[in-house]
Amino acid sequence: MDALSREILSLLQEDGRMSATDLASRVGLSLSSCHRRLKDLEQSGAIERYRAVVSPEAVGLHFEAILFVTLGRTDLETIAAFEAAVTAVPNIVDAQRLFGEIDYMLRVLTPDLAAYQVLYDTALGGLPGVQRLTSTMVMKRFGPIGTVPIP
Repeated sequence: MDALSREILSLLQEDGRMSATDLASRVGLSLSSCHRRLKDLEQSGAIERYRAVVSPEAVGLHFEAILFVTLGRTDLETIAAFEAAVTAVPNIVDAQRLFGEIDYMLRVLTPDLAAYQVLYDTALGGLPGVQRLTSTMVMKRFGPIGTVPIP
């Protein structure tokens, strides 16, 4: 990947709705060359998808928790069942498998603490293979969210 493609990626991370005309102008390409670059970046997988970043508070999700999960077993069947179940819970908005003592870290959004408790009792505690769950509340979110540093 060359410097021009990296610049395109950086600009699109800042503003995914930037028109191709504006993008071409900012990186010094013709519109057709910019379109070709975008297609190449999409087909190569460098651009996975386009989406809007929605404010959780604006849609009534005022409570955020990070949930650390330790599984009782880490065989492939348990892992597959756990990961499939996690993707079926809409309030889990980010999930990461980890190395170390803790197996997973999940980011969970709910309207309030009471709703989180209900979700914890009805869905999270029953996820396949779970040995231990540890929750922590998020005090504050800051900094760039969801951007990848482009070298």
